[in-house]
Amino acid sequence: MSDPVSPSPCLPAAAAPAAISASPVLLALDTATERVHLALVAAEGGVRTRELPGGAQASAQLLPAMRALLDEASLRWADVQAIAFGSGPGAFTGLRTACSVTQGLALGLGCPVIVLDTLMAVAEDARQRAPQACPPGQTLWVLQDARMAELYAAAFTWDGRRWLVAEDAALWPLDEPLRRWGCEHAPAIRWCGNALQQCAQALAALPAAGRFPAGELAVPSGPALAALARQAWAEGRAVDAALALPRYVRDKVAQTTAERAAGRAADHPADRSASPAA
Repeated sequence: MSDPVSPSPCLPAAAAPAAISASPVLLALDTATERVHLALVAAEGGVRTRELPGGAQASAQLLPAMRALLDEASLRWADVQAIAFGSGPGAFTGLRTACSVTQGLALGLGCPVIVLDTLMAVAEDARQRAPQACPPGQTLWVLQDARMAELYAAAFTWDGRRWLVAEDAALWPLDEPLRRWGCEHAPAIRWCGNALQQCAQALAALPAAGRFPAGELAVPSGPALAALARQAWAEGRAVDAALALPRYVRDKVAQTTAERAAGRAADHPADRSASPAA
């Protein structure tokens, strides 16, 4: 049976709610970072993923890319049983994009949504890249660049089957990791996230032993989103589309000129030290 006719080849027509299934068809997206990550979990358990550029054109690419994933799996919009999305924390525009697309699709399809933690998805991607470094009981801190000389930070503990929240997401000043873990007697912890690259100079003094293997490459990837979405579905954590809300941990979205200059100096301390005194 072909898809019902809709105003756009990318937009789904309304459908009856899908029955609860142990092998669901799930679509997942995250637009909280500089890249867009998508995943399709097919009923047979297979996972298809896409990674797209972020920025101003991200919202225009989402629906065509999702439709392409469904076409590859010979599935229709009506087969989708839930939409999972990364709720943040992350870029304000990206979070609003993810929420609006998720709500629109879920309402059109008559299906629920699954609210995912973007920072947990980063932790899951790190674990998938180096599973041998993440035994049960391992706690992993996620440090994501939040711009404005700040970081999004959260900690998660792997119990062998799922991630448990050890420390809720918070907004940290850029030097907070050094205050916590830069001393000689700091606790033995591991961390990952894009701040290890984006804020490399500011975090260079952190003990090398704390860096999770390839942790600087960890992102809320399609495979990570798929794993978290599948777990959430199995645990019955799908909710009404009205609850597809962004997770903000910052109220202020812009800086003054002086604050931007201070942030650049924090990211590049060598430049600051080389500048003549005022």
